[in-house]
Amino acid sequence: MVKNYTSVSFALFLAVVGTQSLHANQKILKLPTIKDGLLRDTVKGESSSNNFETDTIGQMMKAMQKFKTIRDTINIRSVIPVPNLSLQQIVKGNLLGVYVQEPNGEPGTEQSMIVQGASGVLFSKRDVYALQPAIYLNGVPMVQENPFAFDVQKYDYNRIGPATNLFSQIDISNIESIAVIKDPFELAKLGPNAVNGAIYVTTKKAKSGLREISLNSYFGYVTAPKVYTVNGVYENNFRKPFYEKYGNQERYDNYASYLRDSTNTAYFGPSNWNDKYYKNTPTYSADLGITGGNDRASFRFFGSGTKNAGNADETNLNRYNISFGINMAPFSWLTMSSNVNTSRLDRTRNKSLRDRFAETRYIPDLSSPLSPNADVFGAFLEENKKNVDNNRVTTLNGNVTLTAHVNKLQIQSSLMFDYNEGSRDFFTPSTLMDGVSYISNYFGYSQRMILNNSASYKFDFAEHHELNLEVGQTYQGDTFKYNYARAYNGPNDYVKLSFVEGDKSKSEYLNSPDFYVFRYIDKEVHNMMSFYGSAQYKYKNLLSVNAIVRRDGSSNGQPDSRWVTTPSFNVNYSLKEQFLKDNTFFNALNLSGGWGRTVRTFLDDRYAAGPQYRSESGWFEEPTIPGYGPVMGINRPYESGFIGYGIKMPVAERTNLTLDGTFLNNRLNAAISAYNRNDKDQLIGVPVAQETGYSVNYKTGLEVNNKGLELMLNGALVENKNGFNWNSAINVNYNKNKVTALPDGHQELIIGDNKLEVGKSVGSYWVYSNTGIYNTDADVPADLTFNGIPVKGGDPIWKDYNSDNRIDNKDKVLTGDRIPSFVGGWNNTFSYKNFDLNFNFIFAAGHKALNQYEATRYGFINREAGNDINSIKEVSSWQKIENEKEYPIYNPWSDINPYRVDQDLFLDNASYLKLRSVTIGYDLSKAKFFNASKAGIRRFYVYATGMNLLTVTNFTGVDPELINFNGYYDGANLSIPKTFVLGFKLDL
Repeated sequence: MVKNYTSVSFALFLAVVGTQSLHANQKILKLPTIKDGLLRDTVKGESSSNNFETDTIGQMMKAMQKFKTIRDTINIRSVIPVPNLSLQQIVKGNLLGVYVQEPNGEPGTEQSMIVQGASGVLFSKRDVYALQPAIYLNGVPMVQENPFAFDVQKYDYNRIGPATNLFSQIDISNIESIAVIKDPFELAKLGPNAVNGAIYVTTKKAKSGLREISLNSYFGYVTAPKVYTVNGVYENNFRKPFYEKYGNQERYDNYASYLRDSTNTAYFGPSNWNDKYYKNTPTYSADLGITGGNDRASFRFFGSGTKNAGNADETNLNRYNISFGINMAPFSWLTMSSNVNTSRLDRTRNKSLRDRFAETRYIPDLSSPLSPNADVFGAFLEENKKNVDNNRVTTLNGNVTLTAHVNKLQIQSSLMFDYNEGSRDFFTPSTLMDGVSYISNYFGYSQRMILNNSASYKFDFAEHHELNLEVGQTYQGDTFKYNYARAYNGPNDYVKLSFVEGDKSKSEYLNSPDFYVFRYIDKEVHNMMSFYGSAQYKYKNLLSVNAIVRRDGSSNGQPDSRWVTTPSFNVNYSLKEQFLKDNTFFNALNLSGGWGRTVRTFLDDRYAAGPQYRSESGWFEEPTIPGYGPVMGINRPYESGFIGYGIKMPVAERTNLTLDGTFLNNRLNAAISAYNRNDKDQLIGVPVAQETGYSVNYKTGLEVNNKGLELMLNGALVENKNGFNWNSAINVNYNKNKVTALPDGHQELIIGDNKLEVGKSVGSYWVYSNTGIYNTDADVPADLTFNGIPVKGGDPIWKDYNSDNRIDNKDKVLTGDRIPSFVGGWNNTFSYKNFDLNFNFIFAAGHKALNQYEATRYGFINREAGNDINSIKEVSSWQKIENEKEYPIYNPWSDINPYRVDQDLFLDNASYLKLRSVTIGYDLSKAKFFNASKAGIRRFYVYATGMNLLTVTNFTGVDPELINFNGYYDGANLSIPKTFVLGFKLDL
C-alpha cells in the first residue's frame, strides 16, 4: 500500500459492510492525485478542490484503497461529459473485469453486468438476473425487481411491467466515485448480497465550511442511422434462386401474396419507411447542486432533469432526480449523518410488433407484413396512436447513521432503506388485433430495510504494531410484490384505461361483449440475519493481515441448511518497504493475496418449502394461466419442476493474487492480478423421466469455475505543467470459464436447446456442424436420416460424429462462447493549456453469437407458414445490412428445416472494438480574457462530445452489442445511436 494509507484504522471496514457514516467536524484530508503517490487511477470529482472530509465518503475512499481496488475505479472527470443514461453505460469499458451487455439502444431498457465471468448458466433472463453484481449507492445495497415475475410470462423478451433499467436513476453529475469490488476478503465483508461482486457508487457529500453551487447542462441530438432500404423487388430477387432450384407449381401457387403483384405500391413503391421510423431527436439534461454548512452541520442538495432520447420509434426516457444529505456533530464524540435519494423514470417504449404480441400473447394474421412505403406505414402509425403504453418507475433510498467515539472504541448504528415501484398501463385497440382489443395493468414494488450495528476497538500493544477488532450484526428484510391483470375483448376501443374518449351516448358504450380477464398476484418476503467478527493486524507500513468470520442465515434456505459460516482473509505485503526502500525507480511495490467464501442465497422462496403445490393450470399455448375464471387452480408444479429436500445454499470461493506498484516518480501505475473462483452447490433443474409428469427435478451440485488475469496500466506519459500533457489508462481482463461438476455425478445435462458438459464453458453453444450441401439425392449417403426424417438433395451436410448414419442430438457439439474471453477499455486525455481532448475505446473479444436473424430470413418458408411470434416481420426488416453474409441455397421446403439456427453455419464472431466517446473541452475560467475570480466562478468548462462513433468488427449483423442475453442475435432490438451534445459545467 501507499505509505500515506498504511495507518488507516480498520474501523473503515464498517464503511464497506454498508454502515457508512458521515463523520462531520473532522479534519480535512486531501484526496491524493498521481503526484501524491496514489497507486492507481484516482477518482476525481468535479469540484475545483480535491478536499473531502473523513466522513462516509472519506471512509469509503480509504476503504477502497485498502480494498486494493483503487485501480478498479472510474475517472469521473472524464465520463461526466459523456451523455450516458445508465450505470451500465458508465461502467462499460471503464471498470476492470466488468463485462456490460447493452443489447438494445432503446433508452431505459434493462442491461446486464458480469464481473470476472459467469458463475452460472445463461439460458434465460432469470439466469442473467441471478449473475448481477450488487450495486451499493452510498453504502445501501440496491434492491432490484424480484425474478419471480418471470413465472407468468410466456415469452422471455421483457419482464412484465415497465421493464425499466433501475440503474438509470443514477445521475453521473452527482457522483463522487464508482468502484468495483472483487477482492475475496472485501466481498466476504459485504456478505451474501455481493456474491457476484459489487459496484460501489458514492454521491457527492456535504462538506463542512464549504459553500458551493454547481450547475451543469448539455443539449444535443441522437442521430438517425444510415439505412439501405429495400422493397418487394429486393425480396423477390432474394427468393428467386430458391424457387428456380427447388420450386414446383404447388410452391409457386403458394407464393407469398404480398409479393405477387408488382403494381402494389404498398410493397413495390418507394421504400422510405425509415423517414417515419428513424429521426434525429433532441436529448438534454440540466442539474443543480448546492453545498453548504459549518463545522457543526453541513448539507448538500442535488436536483436534475434529463431527457434521454432514442433515434427510432419515438422512444425516450425522462428522468428526474432529487438528493439531499446532511451531517451533524451535536457533540465532539457523536456524529449523525443521513442521505436520501429519490428519482422518477418515465419511459416511452417502442411500438414493435414482437414486443406488443409478446405482451398480448395473441398473434394476428401475419400474411401481409408492414409496408415499407412511408404513406402506408404512416397510416399504421396513426392507428397506433390509439395505443396506450404508460411506464413509470419511482425509487427512494437512503440511510441514517449514528457514530459514537469513546477513546479507542467506536460504536455505530445504521438504518438503510431502498424502495422502488413500477407501473404499466397498456392498451391496444381491436383494429390492430383482428377485432379483439387488449388491456393490461401492472403494479409492483420491491423494498429493502437494513439495520446494522457494530463495535470496534483499536489496540496499540507495541511500537509499530496495531490490532483492530470488530464485531457486528446485520438484519436485512426484503419484500417483493406485484399485481398484474390482462384482459381481452373489451366493450369497445373508446374505453382504454381509466379514461373515455368519444360520445358516451353511442350504443357501443351500452353493448359489452364478454370480457376475458386473467389476474396474477404474488408476494415474497426474504429475511436475512448476519453476525461477524473481524480482526486486522498491521506492522509498520510493511505488513497487513485481515481475517473475518461470518454467520449468515436466510429465510429462503431450507430449515436444515439455513445458516452458513464463511471465513475469509487477505495479506498485504510491501515489497518496496522490505527490499527496495532506497530504490528511486519504484515508488511503491506491493504483493497481496486473499481467499474468501461467500454464501449465495436463493432468489426465490419456493426452495425453502420443499415439495409443494402451485397455481399452474395452463396448457401449451397459455402455460402461465393460474386458474379458470374466478377459481384459482392448485396442483403439483409439474411445469415449473419438482423441489425436494436436501437442498443447501450455494457458496462462492475466491482466491486472488495481485502485484501492483508505482514507478518513475509516480508517473506510471501498474497492476496485474490472477484470480480463481469456484461457485459450488448451485441449484439446477435436472431432466427426469416423462412418466413422472415433472419437467425437471431441482438438485444442488452444479459447480462452475472462473479463472483469469487482469492487467491495468495508467500513467502520465507526457507531463508539462505549462504545455502539452498526455494521460493514458488501459485495462484488460482475460477469463476462462468451465463447468467442473454437475448434480449426481452427471457428466452432461441437456436443458431444452442447451447442454452443459463438465469441462466446457457454461456459455457454450450446442449446435450441429455444417460442412456444406447435398446438391442431389445421389450425393446423400444411403439411409441417412435427420431425427428420423430422410435426408435429400438440397439439405445441409451435418457432420455425423458417431457414424451411425443418423443425425440427431448425439451429433451436436459444444462450441463457441456467449461471454467474451477478453474485455477492457483504453482511455486517453490530451491537454494543452486550457484545452483538453479525451477519447475512450472499449473492446470485447473471444465470444460468438448465433445469427437468428439470418436463419429466419433464409428460412422464409417456415417463418411464413408458422404464423407465430418468430414469424413477425418488423418494418425495420425492410433493409439491407451493409456487411450481410451469403449462405448456401438449401431447400427451404425441406422437412428437416435446413436453416435451423442451432448449427455453426450461423455462428458469428462477435468480437468488436468501439470508439465509445470523444470529448473536446475548454476551461473558460482559466482564460486570460475571462475574469473568473471577480465573478465568483471557480470553474467554467464548456465541451462537445460525440458518443458511439465507430465500430470495428467482423460481425455480420448491425452491431455486435445487440445480442440477447442467450447469445442470439435476432435483429429486433433498436440500434445504439450516435449522439452529439454541447454542454457546460459551472462551479460557483
